[in-house]
Amino acid sequence: MQPALADVIPSVAKALVGEAENVLGISPARDVVVLLVDGLGAELIKRHAEAAPTLVAAMRATLAAGFPATTATSLSSLAVGAPCATHGIVGYSFAVPGPEPDGQLLNALRWRVGEGKGSDARESLPPESVQTVPSAIEGLAASGIDIHYVVPSYQVRSGLTRASFRAPGVLHPAASLDEVRAGILEVARHDGLGSRFAYAYYPDLDMNGHLFGPGSAEWLTVLAAIDAMIADLFTELPDTCTLLVTGDHGMVRAGAVIDLDADPNYWRDVRLLAGEARVRHVYARVPQAAADIASRWSALLGHHARVVTREQALDERWFGATPPTATINARIGDVLAVADGTSILASPSREPMESAMAGHHGAWTAEEQLIPLITNR
Repeated sequence: MQPALADVIPSVAKALVGEAENVLGISPARDVVVLLVDGLGAELIKRHAEAAPTLVAAMRATLAAGFPATTATSLSSLAVGAPCATHGIVGYSFAVPGPEPDGQLLNALRWRVGEGKGSDARESLPPESVQTVPSAIEGLAASGIDIHYVVPSYQVRSGLTRASFRAPGVLHPAASLDEVRAGILEVARHDGLGSRFAYAYYPDLDMNGHLFGPGSAEWLTVLAAIDAMIADLFTELPDTCTLLVTGDHGMVRAGAVIDLDADPNYWRDVRLLAGEARVRHVYARVPQAAADIASRWSALLGHHARVVTREQALDERWFGATPPTATINARIGDVLAVADGTSILASPSREPMESAMAGHHGAWTAEEQLIPLITNR
């Protein structure tokens, strides 16, 4: 079985107490830093090795991001140490109970209701009650490891951080690559005997991939800058620190655009549409309509997507090997439509900005699912 992003922190936990026998073979060290570069796909950096020679040379393994391959789900899988069937952040957005008769959508990345532009949901949907499983980072803290975060300041207070990371720690504010580098070095350069764990995050590769497409000149410029920063860290970090660099997903450049708003047949018997353009959760007005919706969407989409019912997706363990709780089960669409190739399933009236993006992720292709594990040890 291919190792997954969810294996990283459990392996780190063993490495920090001197155990070399862990799923990912991470070398024991006093301190460990995990740097997650948003949008860092393994297939993408291999394809553009000229811009990322350090990253390609230091890649020690290829991991599966997990389904769906999207930031909110992947960061939760990393922090909790389990796939989304366990933690319940089942997509970019998903249905939750609400005051409306049809329920409401929670945008898990922004922690807002609706399509991401609605009201702040941190009070109406407390993050700790939406994701109730203790995180693997909480486990590190409980074992006496000092926790540090090298992230943009806003992330410490975000709903997603509260839901999935859960453990307090020392903040090293970092919005630029220089600040990420400085924060990581600040964590690693200490004379204490106690161990430190740091989670670091950098978003700009993903942002440029969405705006201009993976492989674009803008995207390659950011990738080269990341590679240069990692090369510097490899020479500057003390021997007492293991640096692990990974991603949350890869990305594909948008091909055929299927406009779901253009045909009312997509919306017959549908109460809510969630997810994103590569992975759609479709919620039926009544459970009995799910099979008809799946059949109709399959016929309408043809070769552009694979369409299954929730039951089939769970039978095939799309969301993880452990069956979800009833609460998490209800968040998964009655029908799931997963784009094939480079097609996107757009809803311009509801998601005008997202529908116009050049790059997308979430589905089953290797370009989206495979992420690197890169290390200095």
